[in-house]
Amino acid sequence: MRKYDYIFAGTGLATLMTVHQMILSKKFSDKKILLLDSDIKKTNDRTWCFWEKPDGGYENLVTKKWNTAVFSNEKYLRDLDLNPYQYKMIQGLDFYNYIFGIISTAKNIEFLNQKVVSIKEENNQVLVKTEAEDFTCNKLFNSIFNPNEVLSQDNYPLLQQHFIGWKIKISEPVFTPEKATFMDFSVAQKGNTRFMYVLPFLENEALIEYTLFSKDLLLEKEYEDEIKNYIEKLGIKNYEILEKERGNIPMTSYPFWNKNSKNIINIGSAGGWTKASTGYTFKNATKKSKALVSFLLQENDFRKFQKRNKFWFYDLLLLDILYKKNYAGSSIFSAMFKKGNPTLIFKFLDEETSFSEDIQVILKCPTGLFLKALFSRIRRL
Repeated sequence: MRKYDYIFAGTGLATLMTVHQMILSKKFSDKKILLLDSDIKKTNDRTWCFWEKPDGGYENLVTKKWNTAVFSNEKYLRDLDLNPYQYKMIQGLDFYNYIFGIISTAKNIEFLNQKVVSIKEENNQVLVKTEAEDFTCNKLFNSIFNPNEVLSQDNYPLLQQHFIGWKIKISEPVFTPEKATFMDFSVAQKGNTRFMYVLPFLENEALIEYTLFSKDLLLEKEYEDEIKNYIEKLGIKNYEILEKERGNIPMTSYPFWNKNSKNIINIGSAGGWTKASTGYTFKNATKKSKALVSFLLQENDFRKFQKRNKFWFYDLLLLDILYKKNYAGSSIFSAMFKKGNPTLIFKFLDEETSFSEDIQVILKCPTGLFLKALFSRIRRL
């Protein structure tokens, strides 16, 4: 049975960022590290979008950036000046190739294409079983999300951010490449929170995505019919579908970190690293991976790593509202963006605002909904 200092179960975004930070720190070159995953990460299975200031940590991987975002609903449209931020996109395959390229030069790190089937902690060691063999390690990082853990309780609601997107090419110039449509709530809500998301690459090429925040997924045809309707509404008659993507991101404030043990930590979506109120992951994973590596250099007990903060509670209130009144998403986000300061809103969503700045953003939202959710949640904490 092979022994390692650190084993990573799953090689998604959180794992690759954390391992990358370990390499950059130059403090772990004497540690044996193993990465396990049944997926060899050789396909462009996703894209990540996020807002940040120019010259971020993965700037070399950015395939497209926008300085303006558009927010709209059935009544109005607003161009959001993102300065000092930019909205950026990174292709999954570009990220995988870059990080695995760096990992391949590290003699102390090994990747095995094996599926993890069980993890068990005993005698201050962690036993990891795959379909092929067994391993032991001192510390294990688990990024394999188990939805049953959240579904088996009812104190913290779980919504899905689910979507299908088409990257299309047309003959006539229709899109404005400098503007990304962040949220377009002009589509029928049908009792849910539903919007279109458009990332234009050229005047005749864009990704058009139909997105929902709701409990249940749709049939594939329902997503694609809405995309077809939206394309027609844009005045586009003939188009070529270049690529399709589909995703489902858990949105919950469930405290995954309570399941951490001294030697096992949950990371990524499995550890609550996804921003619960928006489903955005890349920026949060960047911050968490850096914090985790700094933690490893000072602490030995994973139970001390992550704690609740005020932003966790804000997200929880929003999810409480949308879980009970799923149709309310359009009115909440519309109220926030109609007259709110875009820079302050994005700073708030990045969890970097002071309490006084928090209040400025929160007061733009429907006060009654949040006060009712607050009183209900206080009784349950």
